[in-house]
Amino acid sequence: MTEAQATPQTGKRVLLAKPRGYCAGVDRAVQTVEEALKLYGAPIYVRKQIVHNKHVVRTLEDQGAIFVEENEEVPEGATVIFSAHGVAPEVYEQAKVRSLKAIDATCPLVTKVHQEAKRFAAEDYDILLIGHEGHEEVVGTAGEAPAHIQLVDGPGDADKVTVRDPSKVVWLSQTTLSVDETLETVARLKARLPLLQSPPSDDICYATSNRQHVVKEIAPECDVVLVVGSRNSSNSVRLVEVALDAGARAGHLVDFAHEIDDAWLTGARTVGLTSGASVPDELVQEVLAHLAERGFTDVDEVVTANERLIFSLPQELKRDMKAAAAAAATRA
Repeated sequence: MTEAQATPQTGKRVLLAKPRGYCAGVDRAVQTVEEALKLYGAPIYVRKQIVHNKHVVRTLEDQGAIFVEENEEVPEGATVIFSAHGVAPEVYEQAKVRSLKAIDATCPLVTKVHQEAKRFAAEDYDILLIGHEGHEEVVGTAGEAPAHIQLVDGPGDADKVTVRDPSKVVWLSQTTLSVDETLETVARLKARLPLLQSPPSDDICYATSNRQHVVKEIAPECDVVLVVGSRNSSNSVRLVEVALDAGARAGHLVDFAHEIDDAWLTGARTVGLTSGASVPDELVQEVLAHLAERGFTDVDEVVTANERLIFSLPQELKRDMKAAAAAAATRA
């Protein structure tokens, strides 16, 4: 019996999902910008949003980060950080041409998918990349082997796929997709391509899977599920969909507590609360305070996994931090 099931069905309560919020890749990416600002001083340029969260981007802008869309917007010779979502090889080449000091904050789990794409392309496979068209992660992965990669944007795209050799085809995926929808897409693909190979290990990241799993646990008991996250955050958007599919009677995505419409809570006795993998927990705490003011004072945290993974900072940044520390020690 879960903690949620053991709670008497009286009063207004919040089922607080755990795991929620920052994953290891997001934590690493945000730390990379913060440490770069300390080490090199402002401004530090960041190509695309470092992670897909309004609050995080605004906070880093206040510290001196400048977010740009392309390398061309970065002054020659300046420092640029590539976002957690990864970039295509041509972006590194553009940085070299402009003599930019590039720091790669790509999540290591995204880098893993890039390496898989390169390996299968080198072996002349057709690669079916399951993901959302235009998403930065998909653009970066596809850029590793554009001649070999076809995008499959959901189960409906499965019937459009054409391959050169049905015995030499593999699927890979964006790391932040709905686990269930991805499995459905793979099943549709395998119905047409029985010899379709799978990636060596799961491409959907542990944090995405864990956050979806706990939402599935709490959703059937919830009148409404609130997901804290930005609309351009794929994993946050998926959490709302997962909640509704799992039985929540309503689900909403908000960046901040003040965006919650009181009408959503009318008649509700149980509210589920979680957050996407790029959301700092202070935003969740603000939502809890907002709910408490409206009578939802009984908070049960439902835990389905404990995450301990930590990624080290990019090597180029660690090297410069070490050199700066050594220089400071010498001066002392």
